[in-house]
Amino acid sequence: MSSVLATCSPFKLALVQLGNVTHDMHANLEHARTMILVAASRGADVVVLPECFNSPYGTSYFPQYAEPLSTSASVKMLSETAKEANVYIIGGSIPELAEDGSGAIYNTLTAYNPGGSIIGTHRKVHLFDIDVPGKICFKESETLTGGSWLTHIDTRYGKIGVGICYDMRFPEMAMIAARKGCMAMIYPGAFNTTTGPMHWELLQRARAVDNQIFVAACSPARDPDASYQAWGHSTIVGPSGNVLQTCEENETIIYAHIDPEEIKTIRTNIPLYEQRRFDIYGDVSKTVDIKEGKGFKRE
Repeated sequence: MSSVLATCSPFKLALVQLGNVTHDMHANLEHARTMILVAASRGADVVVLPECFNSPYGTSYFPQYAEPLSTSASVKMLSETAKEANVYIIGGSIPELAEDGSGAIYNTLTAYNPGGSIIGTHRKVHLFDIDVPGKICFKESETLTGGSWLTHIDTRYGKIGVGICYDMRFPEMAMIAARKGCMAMIYPGAFNTTTGPMHWELLQRARAVDNQIFVAACSPARDPDASYQAWGHSTIVGPSGNVLQTCEENETIIYAHIDPEEIKTIRTNIPLYEQRRFDIYGDVSKTVDIKEGKGFKRE
């Protein structure tokens, strides 16, 4: 199984825990651009933004800020900045307005190569519908439509799988990515101050240790005046389940060196991929038809 990583190479990953997100989308985009350039100036090869980085996070805001990707100011900024900074960008997510006239709104991640071209599009598959009595009630399905594919992004360093926030709770996505040769799963996300302390780091470490890959989750910074309180604590986890870098709740950028040799070492020492019993239980990665780049859809 480790042989699928033969062509992978090391890179420096940056997670931008973006703060100061206001109701002015253009101001948010300019601030995000500035932070991407800061990360690039410090040697980052791949820069990640948080979920809904261009607008406040909340069901009431999704329709207000939704944009068709073909005319999106957010897409334009990310494309131009990837080229300017000469980096790969995993552009957090933005509210996307469908262009088929259906009026559907998606929570959508777009990814870019250093030439500014889109190399991946992922619509959040699992919508965050939760009701914790006395603590939080939040239902994305009131305004959002779930996506219908998973996405693996091809970079010069190797393949990277992506998901958005609640997607991290569903282990099948990371299993499929790892078994199809991805060296990392990256999740822009916005866990809250109820679910964050319970599961934010735990889930990242679980996805990493189960699949022997790197896992990173990039959160917005916490805004005490916002209606939705993000947990923050953006984190990068190694393939042994060890936390490589993390932070608190304020705006910051964290960095880590992603080296596929670490994956090869742990898979040699603990050879899960040679010991799975697919004669007893099924291989979830065999149930999908993969279309690399802009995603793959179930047939």
